[in-house]
Formats: sequence, C-alpha cells, structure tokens
Amino acid sequence: KIDSLLKRMTLKEKCALLSGKDNWRTVPIERLGIGSLIMTDGPHGVRATEDSGRMFAPATSFPTGVSMAATWDPSLIEKVAEALAEETRTLGCDILLGPCVNIVRHPLAGRNFESYSEDPYLAGQIGIAWVKGLQRKGVGASLKHYACNNQEDDRFRGSSEVDERTLREIYLPQFETIVKEANPWTVMCSYNRINGFYASEHTYLLKEILKGEWGYEGMVVSDWGANHTIFESVQGGLDLEMPGPAKYYGRLLEEAVNNWQIEEADVDEAARRVLRMLVKAGKLKDSPPPAGKLNTPEHQALACQLAEESITLLKNEGGLLPLDLSAIKSVAVIGPMAAIGSIGGGGSSFVQPPYRISPLQALQEKLGDTVKIQHAQGCDNFVELPALGPSVLKPSSGKGQGLRGLYYDNPDFSGKPVLDRVDASVDFWWLSFAPLAHTPPAYSVRWTGKLVAAETGRHTLLVRNTGTARVFIDGELRLENVTSHTDQVWPMPTAILRLDLVKGKSHDLQIEFIRPTGVDFPHIKAMFAYTPAPEDDDRLERAVALAGKSDIALVFVGWPEGYESEGRDRPSIDLTGPQDELVRRVAAANPNTVVVLNCGSPVAMPWVAQVPAIVEAYYPGQEGGRAVANVLLGHVNPSGKLTVTFPKRLSDTPAFTNFGPGREVIYGEGIFVGYRHYDLRQVEPLFPFGHGLSYTTFSYSKLKVPTKIKAGKTVQVSLKVTNTGDRPGKEIVQLYVADKQASLPRPPKELKGFAKVSLQPGETQEVTFDLNQRAFAFYDPVKADWVVEPGAFRILVGASAQDIRLKAKLVISAA
Repeated sequence: KIDSLLKRMTLKEKCALLSGKDNWRTVPIERLGIGSLIMTDGPHGVRATEDSGRMFAPATSFPTGVSMAATWDPSLIEKVAEALAEETRTLGCDILLGPCVNIVRHPLAGRNFESYSEDPYLAGQIGIAWVKGLQRKGVGASLKHYACNNQEDDRFRGSSEVDERTLREIYLPQFETIVKEANPWTVMCSYNRINGFYASEHTYLLKEILKGEWGYEGMVVSDWGANHTIFESVQGGLDLEMPGPAKYYGRLLEEAVNNWQIEEADVDEAARRVLRMLVKAGKLKDSPPPAGKLNTPEHQALACQLAEESITLLKNEGGLLPLDLSAIKSVAVIGPMAAIGSIGGGGSSFVQPPYRISPLQALQEKLGDTVKIQHAQGCDNFVELPALGPSVLKPSSGKGQGLRGLYYDNPDFSGKPVLDRVDASVDFWWLSFAPLAHTPPAYSVRWTGKLVAAETGRHTLLVRNTGTARVFIDGELRLENVTSHTDQVWPMPTAILRLDLVKGKSHDLQIEFIRPTGVDFPHIKAMFAYTPAPEDDDRLERAVALAGKSDIALVFVGWPEGYESEGRDRPSIDLTGPQDELVRRVAAANPNTVVVLNCGSPVAMPWVAQVPAIVEAYYPGQEGGRAVANVLLGHVNPSGKLTVTFPKRLSDTPAFTNFGPGREVIYGEGIFVGYRHYDLRQVEPLFPFGHGLSYTTFSYSKLKVPTKIKAGKTVQVSLKVTNTGDRPGKEIVQLYVADKQASLPRPPKELKGFAKVSLQPGETQEVTFDLNQRAFAFYDPVKADWVVEPGAFRILVGASAQDIRLKAKLVISAA
C-alpha cells in the first residue's frame, strides 16, 4: 500500500507530507485519499487547546509524570494510558504527545514534574507501560524528548555536552527499552543540541542509534519549532517538521532535491515513515476511528486511584497518621494549597479540568459534622499574581465555572457572536476561535460574569496583553491597556487595578479584548489576588492561633500552579513566600502538625525536625484533594515511593556546579546521577531514592540467588515479603545490582528490578526477578559496546536505596 502510494506521489506531495498543515495536523494529500494525522499535547491528560481546527472539551486531568512513576506500578499506568487513549480519540486526535522520559538530572529543572525519575530503569519501565496502554487502544505515542533535554533555560540553543558512556548508561537506556519493547509510533526530538549538534539533525542519535542499532521503524518528529535546516535534518533522520505551515520543508525541500543538495531517496524514506503512521491511524481508509470516552466517572475514579497510589509518606513519627478520628474533635486546615492546590505544572502539559477537588473540600465532604474543621490560609505562595480563575468567578450564563465569553469576528463587538462559551479563566497565550475552522484576522471577545472576593480588603487585578484590553467593574471602566506591539514581546505590557472588596459580595465583571489587524501574537491574561499591605495582613497570626486551639493541624504548602513549568527553570528549591515560617510557627503552636507538600520536585524542608508527619502529594490532578484526604484519614494506605532523591541542600546535588543557562552545559557528574552520586560521595540525603512509608510494616526474608552463573544466562532472584503489621498495605520491593570489580568506575549500586505487592496483615508473598545480562553490564566506550566482565556481583534487595534488607553474592564466569 505504502509503496504504491509513494510511486504515485509527486515530489511536491512527498515534501508536503513531511511538514504540518497547522499547529496540530499534518498536510493531507486529498488526491490520493491521504488524510491528516492529528496530534495533541499530553502526557497526563489530553490538552484541548484553543486552536483552530481542533475539538474543544474539558478532559480528565490526571496526576503528572512524577506521580505516575511514584506508584512504581506499571499495570496501573497501562490502565491510565488506556483511558488517555479513549479521551484522545474522543477529541478527534491520533497521537498523544508523550511520555516524557527525560532523566531528572537537577532539582531546579522546570519540567521535572512531567518526567518520571532520576533512574533510567524505572523511567523505562513506567514508559513502556504508558506506551503499551495508549497504543493498545489505537492511539499513537510520541516518546520525548530525544535526547538530553534536562533543563529549560536556553533549551532552544544550548548544547548538552555529555560523554559517550554517560549518554549510553543514563540518558538513552529508557528510550532504548521503550523503543524495543513498546514500539512507539513516533519519537520526538528535543530542542537542544547534543555535543554541538541539534537533536533534530543529529545523525548519530537518529540514524545510527535510533533507526540503526535499535531498529526503529516509526516516525521521528521535531518538537514544535525545533527544526532549523532544510535538508540536513532530513538527511540526519528527521521525518516530520512541526508545526505547520512548513518553515524549512515543503517548497524549500523540493528545491533542495532539484538542486541535488539531497537525494530524493532520503525524502522517500521520511515519507514512508509518515505514511506508516497514517496507516496505523486509519487515515488511508474511510472507516471511522474507534469511539472514545471523555472524563467519565470511570476515568475520574482512575485519576483518584493514581493519585492515591502515588502519594508518598515521607515521615510519620509516633504514628500520627492516619488521623485517629475517635481522639480528634477539631482540625485546623492551614496553608495556601488547602483551598485550591496545584493540580499540575505549567506549559504545554497543563490540562484545564472540568472541576478540581481541593483538600479542604474533600475533608469537609468526608468528615461532615463529625469533626470541627476550620480553615486559615496563613499566607500566599505566589511569585506573580495567579490567574483570575473559577474560585472567584461565576459566569453570567452557561454551565461551568469562570466567565461567559462572547467571540466576535470583528474588532468592534458588532453583529452576532460566532462563539459563545464559558472560559475557566482569561488566560490565552495564543487566543484563537477554536473549534471554528478559521480565526478571523481581527476580532473581539467580551467576557462577563460575577467577581466574588474570598477575603475582605485590598485586592489587585492585573491585565497583561497585546492589542487592547478593558476591565469594567459594576459597569464602570476601571482599567484599560492599549498596546501597539505587533509581535511577541517580553515583558508583556501590563495594567494594574487596586480594589477594596468585601468577602462574599458580588460585583459585575466584564473584560474585553480587541485584536486589531496587524497583531500577530494575540495574548491576554487576567491575574487577581488578595494583596493587603503588610501591616494589614494578619493571616499568619490567625493561622497560628487556630492551630494552637485545634487537636491537629494540617498544613498544605507547595509551589503555586505554573511555578514549575516548561520554558524556565526555578531559582531555588525553597518554598515560595513565607511558607517555611508558616510551617515553623504552626508546628511550634501544635505538636500534632502534618505537612502536605504539593510540588513536583524536591523541596527544602528547614523545619523537617519540628514536624512529626510529612506527606508528598506531588501534582495530583483534578481528584487530588480527594486522594489526599483518603490517605490522611486512613481510607487508603500510602504506597508511593520517591523516584528522585530529596537533598538536604542544593549544593549536595550531583549537577550543582554543572547546571544552568549557557552555550554549553557540561555533564561533568557523568554517570553519577541521583542516588548513584549520593552513594559514591557518601552524602546523606534528606530522603533517599525509593523512600516511602506505610501505615503497616513489612519484613523481607529467604533471598535466593544462584552463587555462580555463566555470562549470557538469565539470573533468577526470589525472596519473600510479609506484612507484619495490622493493616492491608502495598510494598515496593527494589532490587539493586553492585559491581565492585569492574575495570571502569561504576556506581556503588544500580536499580535493576522492582515489584509492587499487595498484602493483607500476616500475608506472605514470594517475589521473583529475572535479570538479563544487561542488568550487570556497563558501556565500554573503547569497545563501543555493553560489557559484562566476569567476577563477583552483589544482589541488594530493599525498601529504598538506603534501606537494604537482604544481600547475596553472585559470581558470573566467562561464557
């Protein structure tokens, strides 16, 4: 079929096939009945963006990548991916852009929350499950970002300088195992350069390794705007340039063939790979795609289960958790993340949910009148004003939370609106008239509804925009921001309005946006917060007083939504605002203080010794509050474990002196990333890789390992795990391999297997691992191959990287 199509296609059609039609669709070849592949952002929810030609509907917001990996449960991730596939199909798309399997190299990297782990084996196993589950339902994955995309600052131009052994042992293994075992439809190139060459034209990575050594037959797609050449990238192994219309391919690529700068056979090879994906997606036949489901009760329950299974109990002195409701009459729910919380990080992965459950809401629903619950925010945690959102808005009409938006195809609000919908917030990086086929070149939008303040006092409303924005309060024009910029500029022009509002009082709110002809980058964002002067702000004192008179204090802290984000790295691992002071003072006022962290990366905890119980909730998606409440109340026994090491201080981290913006980023720590570094340097972490407590206890026994085996043979390891406590629970058994006799330096140990087992009190299960020779190998850059040297190895089994319970010696002899 594909051979026949290629023979019938003109050179112009083949070149056109290698680029996007628009932001999400490939170019169709109608003459031959070839449709468009439609892609969409992921990977923890289907991001239905306001783009022309796309279906628009709220999809389920699942917990982010770090949460998925923190479950250490591939079978659950497969189920989640199947649900993601159903939602992708419902929204008319063929490929969901994910999973993101880049290694968490440094705690400050902006997209750590999207990634899985600092360990390539764990990242690979979770990634395999995600791809298999998704593609089982007929939706293609896009394995990303290949390769060494480990920071956001200067990601478009910086070069990751990494030696061959480090590349092979740390930054490529997860890609390799997913390609070989799950065969993703597409692999996405990263933006950055690797050793001086852009990923989108990296012949060594794309042609020699990915397509050559690993035998990959799928399609290689650029990250959006990551291609920089006309024919060098095609020769280097790139198959599809996104987004469209074509910048370098299309007509320019056709000319390059005619000028003998590139052979037509190279174009044919790329077109063949695109056609394979079109066949897989059913775009070469008239049969309709499989039906899907969107944000069903089943998917919502699955999102809650995923959050529950990922939540990690870091500390629990004196068995403070789960809460003993028979001994508690009053609970203080404190902190800036209690009533709202962050469900995800910023950037292309953020999914605006149809609803979100906050921890405060969930606790109130579950406890009712049985326990007195009182709430105090305590302080803010935002760095810039948060987006004006559903918590303080009611639309003038229509279903949902937010503001009613009336969209006009002219710049003066005349005639009948062409689109009428409820927008959760006025936050549009590129405002277009989705789901209409075309956005008019000049237009206007009017949002209306009610603004209801949650606090009495001074508030700040800020509008950042191109074009013209106006804000009316109770019918009076209070703010206007007119800009003459016609392209993307930063910082974006802003206008600020100070308001004195009364808690619970409703005000008519109207926001207008006008995009005149010539504004190429339509952008508007409305931001709003309670911002009292310091001398008028007694929230912290009120929170401390509430904690002091309550039986228990639950403090919800973390980073504001979007602080961890694609596009930028963070300045520190500290909690933002006065949150550390809030935790210290609440803990001093109430010895029964529980801290719940709402963040996707390691965070500093200067108060760790003062607080008896600490829970890591990550970014738990739309059902996150319910999941957190279930864990705190003991309805669910926590079973998540850390997939990254939490350092005591930033200077303890392996890439501390080798991280940051610049032309070249030196991966000077080599293979000693994450726990490998802490083990080698004997640096004590705050919480180690693989750490996570339970409300029950587990014992390990009867480790069986062969004493000697020939190279090339599979090694079977078994042990028994017993629930020695009085509650049902799940334990994650981790297997590490140590090689202390190698001719090259090796980490003290490396993760090579794990299993999650569910046990009733007193129950024992046997856990078995099959280790192939790759589990014992290192990459020899001189031999350019993986090597298993004969000698003694140690098999280490435990509950974390620093909680090893059982050890055994294994000797591998020459084959």
